Amino acid sequence: MTPVDKVKLIVLAAVSAAGAGITQALGGWDGALELLILLMGADYLLGITVALCFHASPKTQGGRLSSAAGLRGIAKKGAMLLLVLLAAALDRAMGTEAARLGVIYFLSGNEGISILENIGLMGVPLPPGLREAFEALHRKGG
Repeated sequence: MTPVDKVKLIVLAAVSAAGAGITQALGGWDGALELLILLMGADYLLGITVALCFHASPKTQGGRLSSAAGLRGIAKKGAMLLLVLLAAALDRAMGTEAARLGVIYFLSGNEGISILENIGLMGVPLPPGLREAFEALHRKGG
């Protein structure tokens, strides 16, 4: 094994261990967390698309792409994951699963609504009932 291969292996092992630790701290990988992560990524990418391609972002003057707005978006996503982490810790302390799932459902509903708003800014027609489904998910968490 070459020195480069050894470094590559060490880096991969460290990233894998960090990912496993973060996932465990967030309460484990399940369908609810997977949905939230998927919605967060889609919302962020659609926000970039709305600003970059359509110049229609409500977050910046002129609707254009802004690194400051992007950084705020990443910070918000990080704060959302912090809420999930805190709720998972609360559940562990209380021996329940309600807090984490409630937070995830609430945040997933918010992200889904934001995705629909971004898609609307792109001029894509929305199927009826989809917004109501995300609002129901949001209420389920609240």
